[in-house]
Amino acid sequence: MIQRFAIELGPWSWWVLGLALLAAEVMLPGVFLVWIGLAALITGGLSLLLWETAFWVWEVQVVVFALLSIASVFIGRRFVVSSSKSDEPLLNKRGESLVGRTAVLEQPIAEGRGRVRLDDTTWVVEGPDLPAGTRVRIVASSGRQLTVERAEASL
Repeated sequence: MIQRFAIELGPWSWWVLGLALLAAEVMLPGVFLVWIGLAALITGGLSLLLWETAFWVWEVQVVVFALLSIASVFIGRRFVVSSSKSDEPLLNKRGESLVGRTAVLEQPIAEGRGRVRLDDTTWVVEGPDLPAGTRVRIVASSGRQLTVERAEASL
């Protein structure tokens, strides 16, 4: 079936596949099919140049397409990941965004654990034993637990 399809459409079969994959990327965005579609278009370009040669059989074309797909996915992934810098790197890291803030202990820190209220959330904190009502500064975050220390009195 693949051989018949490749013979009937000739080198254009890769162009059809490439354009179909790019159209599928538009319908199902995920920035993955675009790289495979580009590999199919490159294979189509090679097919236009090498169609009449004896070694450019459909099996070789499929191998070239597979290798180009793998290479383009790796290169494309590196390009997309390196260019996606956020202006708000802590947007979805709520605990990390609290580091440096000060708060008042809602429950005392006893045996290294207590609670503090920040905005609309009560957080479990760890740090030195301190009584309720003490002003603390958040120094670290690990998951849903914050590490605190006594805040310096401001003048």
